[in-house]
Amino acid sequence: MSIVLTPFAVTRLFPRTPRGNTIQDCTPAQFERHLNEHEPLRILEGYAPFCKLHVHRNWTSTRCLTAPITQDNRHLLRSAYEARSRKELPVLVRWFEGLEAPVAEYLVVILYSRDQLAKEGTAVDADWGVVGCLYTMTPEEIPMAPITMLRNALGVEEGGSGVPLDREAYRLAVEFWDNNANWRP
Repeated sequence: MSIVLTPFAVTRLFPRTPRGNTIQDCTPAQFERHLNEHEPLRILEGYAPFCKLHVHRNWTSTRCLTAPITQDNRHLLRSAYEARSRKELPVLVRWFEGLEAPVAEYLVVILYSRDQLAKEGTAVDADWGVVGCLYTMTPEEIPMAPITMLRNALGVEEGGSGVPLDREAYRLAVEFWDNNANWRP
């Protein structure tokens, strides 16, 4: 099985101006090579048949993607309307400022099949393309953000995958994201 980074993943995981809340200590080429040369610890089923998650022990100093919201840090939460790309509509997001999450134990790499990526307008010369990565303390997926689920249900035209909304998965995601938030340096 071959894996490549998609342009979408490169801009999110390896931005031009490096940030403390993205992948650390390797280049996109080194990251891609590692995924192709090292078997994952686990392979998890994704939210749709075209999605797989490869769990790797963190070989970098990348920090966790999220942190729990507590009474002591709630005042550090910020929010704004933002788009992930110029093609997408801005949506409401929130994050911590002034908080640094611990170094992650695992990198959970989110892969889409070549066929699905082609449907979404991204041709890849590999079996699978990286569309994202979760940085976690446990070798498990964290719930997809509710807004991402809604975007997926809206379809490819709005930056999603076209997978219908799963109401139970949405409720579980709301429960998680009501008690956790991303962070930014």
